[in-house]
Amino acid sequence: MSDEFDLSGKVAIVTGGSRGLGRAMVEAFAKRGADVVIASRKLDACESLAKQVEAETGRKALAVSCHVGNWNDCDALVERAYDHFGKVDVLVNNAGMSPTYRALTDISEELWDKVLNVNLRGPFRLASAVGTRMVEGDGGSIINVSTVAAVAPSPIEVPYGAAKAGLNNLTISLARAFAPRVRVNCIMPGAFMTDISKAWPEAAIAALANSVPLGRGGEPNEIVGAALYFASDASAYTTGAVLKIDGGMVASPA
Repeated sequence: MSDEFDLSGKVAIVTGGSRGLGRAMVEAFAKRGADVVIASRKLDACESLAKQVEAETGRKALAVSCHVGNWNDCDALVERAYDHFGKVDVLVNNAGMSPTYRALTDISEELWDKVLNVNLRGPFRLASAVGTRMVEGDGGSIINVSTVAAVAPSPIEVPYGAAKAGLNNLTISLARAFAPRVRVNCIMPGAFMTDISKAWPEAAIAALANSVPLGRGGEPNEIVGAALYFASDASAYTTGAVLKIDGGMVASPA
């Protein structure tokens, strides 16, 4: 069974790949034999992780500065990846943002557009560009990263939840558009204790003990199993799936 999760000879792009869940996926893919493209807005963070990955795994790692909310940046990322490696087998649309606000009337047009662009428009552009090339080549796997706020709407994550609900929908649409050559699936996380969680109020973290059946938030490495499944041949008959990983916090994904 372990051979089915082997990624040897494959190339994976991970947006938001320099920290948090993205970093955990980058490290897991490289350990399973994949070369990786690490993309985020902070090039120095991407370069640091790329050096670490190459030193620890012997795989090749390309660092690319990319703001996925920018259409041109998305196109440039795709071109860099194909120019450097010649192909892409796995795309992970992991980059996201969820700014806080005091009231709905404080959400400006600029903020709304920024959240939708990063969480929905960027993944669409990247998936369209990479997926089309995958169809013309040897196929591949696209993995979107959503959130349980997409199916359990929250008053404090309105733009973010709306964008990610769109990403869930986009997952299924693209799975059908690119079938049978390319599989498109989605990981839908709940509360994960990444570096972003350090800014959460202590009361919110403590509340996880009661709101999550497993009694805690997830750790970044606990996203790895789902990522490897969707990226590898283990999920050869899985497409258009939205997999909830939230410790049981949301009772139903729909």
